[in-house]
Amino acid sequence: MPEYDAVIVGSGINSLACAALLARGGWRVCVLERNDWFGGAIKTEELTEPGFLHDTFSAWHPLWVGGAAHAELGEELAARGLEHLNTELPTATVFPDDGSAFLLRTAEENAQELGPEWPGVLERFFPNADLAFGILGTELWSPAGLAFGAKAVRRLGRAGAAAFLGEVLQSSRDWLETTFASERAHGLLAPWVLHTGLGPDQATSGFMTQVIAVAVQEGGMPVPRGGGAKLVEALVKLIRDHGGVCETDRDVERVLVRSGRAVGVKLTDGETIEAERAVVASVTPTQLHERLLADADVPAAVVEGARRFRYGRSEMQIHYALSEPPRWSGDERLGQTAIVHVTPGLDGVSRAVNEAERGLLPAEATIVVGQPLTIDPSRAPAGRGLLWIQLQELPWRIKGDADGGTYLGRGEWTDAWREHYADRIQARLAQHIPNLESSILRRVALGPHDLQRANVNLRHGDPYGGSLALDQNFLWRPFASSPGHTTPVERLWQIGASTWPGPGLGAGSGTIVARKLLEPPLTQRAVARARALVQR
Repeated sequence: MPEYDAVIVGSGINSLACAALLARGGWRVCVLERNDWFGGAIKTEELTEPGFLHDTFSAWHPLWVGGAAHAELGEELAARGLEHLNTELPTATVFPDDGSAFLLRTAEENAQELGPEWPGVLERFFPNADLAFGILGTELWSPAGLAFGAKAVRRLGRAGAAAFLGEVLQSSRDWLETTFASERAHGLLAPWVLHTGLGPDQATSGFMTQVIAVAVQEGGMPVPRGGGAKLVEALVKLIRDHGGVCETDRDVERVLVRSGRAVGVKLTDGETIEAERAVVASVTPTQLHERLLADADVPAAVVEGARRFRYGRSEMQIHYALSEPPRWSGDERLGQTAIVHVTPGLDGVSRAVNEAERGLLPAEATIVVGQPLTIDPSRAPAGRGLLWIQLQELPWRIKGDADGGTYLGRGEWTDAWREHYADRIQARLAQHIPNLESSILRRVALGPHDLQRANVNLRHGDPYGGSLALDQNFLWRPFASSPGHTTPVERLWQIGASTWPGPGLGAGSGTIVARKLLEPPLTQRAVARARALVQR
């Protein structure tokens, strides 16, 4: 029975960041991945045609480059071959009339695009930017969370801290409509809330809109040269170079619990691997409590909370290999922009979200058009084109079609529904890219059912680890009876998109847990503080 300090279940970005930080700190770590690739929702492959490198699931890395894990590991990862590329044209929105608006890299340019209100947004945001970004890197249900709240009160006063909290809870619609006169500005920023698992009328979506807008201006839209898998490869190499073990095709069946304490894991092939100090599981609450802890003694309230955990809207992707680069109608800059949203605007995003949440296929979904070749030409043969399409406003169980037309029946997704809906999206996109359909070499669509089959954590095709409604967000993520990253089982930690700070490639939860595990024991910290006081 191999023994390690920590066994980590899953190899997504949070698992790999956690393992890398622990391995650098001297821990013996073992990462176990059930699939035949490392990376979870990061995978680069020739999905369509030879020579076309597609990021099959996630694709864009601004949260990683701007995150705490990258700040600690960046130099070591670069030494192992990781190189990030960036752009001055990170994102834009195209409207039905072929008009467009851009979010660019300087405050001056964005004031021209968004309106004269933008400088005021920055003036209000930057003095407390450490609070806005800091909340996303803090274990809220902990002494660190209390300390963060105390810091906000000391700086802002009680009234100011209450106002800050109110701004955090504001919806994107309310913030946009009270901040910007331009509807084009609303349509430029509103689609970004979809990338946080929210809709523009949900609580906290206004806060996330501000954070993303500032992050994109300051950090752009970086991607690894050669595909997202290059980040995974560098992390795995770093872990192994520090003595850690990373293995694929290793499906964990159970967390071993003795006397209320996690002591290791059992694999589906019967092998047992012991963990002396921690088991860290990057899984959904469903996987954790219905599978990994199925035999453990867990409080009934927690089991019930996991059973009632809600998943969010489903996602679909469409990947294209093209014989030539896409030629957009309208502004010529669109062809050089990393991510283009196609939408009628704020109301269009809101309507599509509402239709999806009522079980309908949206009549006019927000189309996320990723153009990785604008940053990294190495991902396709010279002179070709490659598109990464994401649709984030879909139901898991189809009750109907808001657009009418061909109706293929109620129920869960089928290949027929997937291709039917992909045809609709393609026809709409072709209105803005006149050479799209004539240049298609191959199209590969992935429906919600395909995503769930590819990765057990993409339950119901939800890429964001569960609904981010307020009762499953911030202090209450993953759910109220089991908040934070600790679990009812001692030495068992939960990380991943289902835990705070939620989805994305920032590795926030993995970093939070790694730092907690690397803390010196309480007595050692008390002695160190006492010595510091004496020396003063």
